[in-house]
Amino acid sequence: MNFLYAAGNQQPSVLASLLPLIILFIIFYLLVILPQQKQAKKHKAMVESLKKGDKIVTTGGIYAEVIRNEPDAIVARISKDVEVRIDKAAIARKLNDDEKA
Repeated sequence: MNFLYAAGNQQPSVLASLLPLIILFIIFYLLVILPQQKQAKKHKAMVESLKKGDKIVTTGGIYAEVIRNEPDAIVARISKDVEVRIDKAAIARKLNDDEKA
């Protein structure tokens, strides 16, 4: 453990001072940042794969059916004659075939 101390005066070296911060950052990265990045990639892939006829739920709780997938938004039908443009970030999930809209 002497490598953690500077030679001669027995005070902690710079490595010993920064080691706890480095370990804390690594733990934070593994427990928070990495899972969040995976979830964002999964959501983006799900939104990009939406096609006409898919049923979705928005973050506001609105159930809709996809009409068109545009580059920046989704055009969806929420009622017989009502179509809306929904930002892709506002789509919470895609409903499975066995779920009711």
